[in-house]
Amino acid sequence: MVYLFLANGFEEVEAITPVDILRRSGVEVSTVAVVDSSDKTVTGAHGIDITADISLVDINYDDIDAVILPGGMPGTRNLDANEDVRQAIKYCFDNDRLICAICAAPSVLGHLGLLKGKKATCFPGFERELHAAVFTGAEVTVDGKIITADGPGAAMKFGEAIAAQFVGIDAAKRVTDSMQCRY
Repeated sequence: MVYLFLANGFEEVEAITPVDILRRSGVEVSTVAVVDSSDKTVTGAHGIDITADISLVDINYDDIDAVILPGGMPGTRNLDANEDVRQAIKYCFDNDRLICAICAAPSVLGHLGLLKGKKATCFPGFERELHAAVFTGAEVTVDGKIITADGPGAAMKFGEAIAAQFVGIDAAKRVTDSMQCRY
């Protein structure tokens, strides 16, 4: 199971695009509400409300294959401040599971010390938050089990890179080709 965390202020394109590509690829994904109430409605950075599939307390560590952190403000700060999100990320790191972050969200990985010596990218201005990463400046960077991307414009390539980890690059490209991606 892939869990994509949604905290208030998330960047909508960076959240929905990877979920769409993964589901079209046949990968099981649950969106996770990172909110203080029992309501699973989360509001994006641009005022778009999304009802998450599950609440944070419903994550099953026994079936976790990957976590995805969309960026956006204050969504990234809200993810970074949530201890349950941080624990899920650490669990993935310690258990060789995939960790994916886009835009400002790679800073969460940097704050946890997970990027030391790893290649990574992020939204311009967040480079110092990567803490000892090897900054690539690329749209999408894959380094082992960590995938980072630089912003909303990279959301399709980000989703494709994540899907490729589960179904292979050829199958992932067939999905994005069918969506008329011409990059």
